[in-house]
Amino acid sequence: MRIDILMATYQGEKYLREQIDSILEQSYGDFRLLISDDMSQDSTREILNEYVEKDKRVVVFLQEKNLGVMQNFAFLMKRVESECFMFSDQDDVWQKDKIQKSLQKMKQTNCDLVYSNLEVVSQDLEMICKSYWKLKGFEKKVRKYNNFDSLYLNNFVTGSTMLVKSKFLNKILPLPHKSKYILHDYWTALVVSKFGKMSYVDEPLVKYRQHGKNQIGSQKKSDEICDFNQMRNLFIDVKKDHFKTFIQNSEVFEDERIELLNKKCYEYFQSLKNIRKWDIKNRKLFWKLYQYENFSYAFQNFLVLNMPALALPLFRMKKGWKRK
Repeated sequence: MRIDILMATYQGEKYLREQIDSILEQSYGDFRLLISDDMSQDSTREILNEYVEKDKRVVVFLQEKNLGVMQNFAFLMKRVESECFMFSDQDDVWQKDKIQKSLQKMKQTNCDLVYSNLEVVSQDLEMICKSYWKLKGFEKKVRKYNNFDSLYLNNFVTGSTMLVKSKFLNKILPLPHKSKYILHDYWTALVVSKFGKMSYVDEPLVKYRQHGKNQIGSQKKSDEICDFNQMRNLFIDVKKDHFKTFIQNSEVFEDERIELLNKKCYEYFQSLKNIRKWDIKNRKLFWKLYQYENFSYAFQNFLVLNMPALALPLFRMKKGWKRK
């Protein structure tokens, strides 16, 4: 079975060769590597042209205007011809048997989407953390639930680890293009989990490189914020965008229950902007949403969102301890 691997590139010259080499040297070799470059101004395009000459499996598209990462992947998804497809970042390194193990899991479990853990590494590929799931607190969601309901609030399926059956593309596309926070991988996992079955390989099949220019890194953006109100507004704005996107694309899910919940959640996060001290009247909705998250994460969010007067001194203490 042939697979289409989709790689969106932009200014990727520093690490691109290592990633492409790790794909071309896979133990499973029946694939096309479709690469779309988004108007890179460094030597990315020259590097890509070298690989087109060396390996007939590499197909390159050179964009004439900047699309952005979301629409660059959408461009590639529209060109999938194989039974399954995979996403690839431009700066990671794949384990040699990534494709083979993903395919084996798909066949063993008769599922529609397979994903795996990642090893978090430095820019020089030195290990930082052997389990991305553990680092991000995803282990419970992956191993215990692994379904649409547990994905609904937060994504835990990393795009660069996915193997997906192409028959779902007619539901996945078009990708939501107005959202700042719902990206191609989350949307893909969410749609497939709603209409199909997900499974996972419980080991890291990707070296997830951290180098300070990642589109999505392993560090939380909120950890870098020193102002409490700024952090709280970020929490609220992310979720407002999240549920607004779901509402705008409600026809995809074909579920009145989800449509109603989307509206309730959007109104809830909208109302949080007006809270100055505390308001817990929507606590049942909050805990319904956060029931699949680890408790410490959920409790922190509950305080920040619903009881800011209590969360503020705790936030200041935490930031003070970090500075020490």
